[in-house]
Amino acid sequence: MADFDDYKIQHVGLKKGKHHYHYKIKNTFFELFDFTDFHNADVDVYLELTKKENMIELSFDMQGSVGLTCDVSTELYQQQIDHQIHIVLKYGDEFQEIDEELVIIPRSDDEIPMQQYIYEGIILALPAKRIHPKVEDGSMETEITKKIEELKPTNNNNTLEGKTDPRWDKLKELLNDK
Repeated sequence: MADFDDYKIQHVGLKKGKHHYHYKIKNTFFELFDFTDFHNADVDVYLELTKKENMIELSFDMQGSVGLTCDVSTELYQQQIDHQIHIVLKYGDEFQEIDEELVIIPRSDDEIPMQQYIYEGIILALPAKRIHPKVEDGSMETEITKKIEELKPTNNNNTLEGKTDPRWDKLKELLNDK
């Protein structure tokens, strides 16, 4: 895809040693992946590429924020991102992902696409459960959070606290008889 050209690095002819790259990631980057869960993405990705004789080391440092929808309140909020990933690319005959930190790349390829590493790094930096900071500290007041508070069980409600189901009591007696 031509839109990913900005994220390719020509490694053939690149001198041995350290090389630095900077990518400014916005919503348009994620739209290339047909991923539209983010609002207001603003992430700086700093890449240090170290070329050696038989391998290339990639160190990504991702700093910024992406707008998410809270799983509890459905309100939008900015999730901070501070994430680093390290990947070793070794030369081989064909492309092969050994694990998340080691990838074999063909010697015949003259460029390395970085977009997938950037995309996955940002996605993996996010928490599994997306909760607005004001929900966590209890300061958010929306219709949804008010309803959640109303529905929380309390000791004053007519609950069965302290009472047990007689059917379970009979089963417990069977265990105690042994």
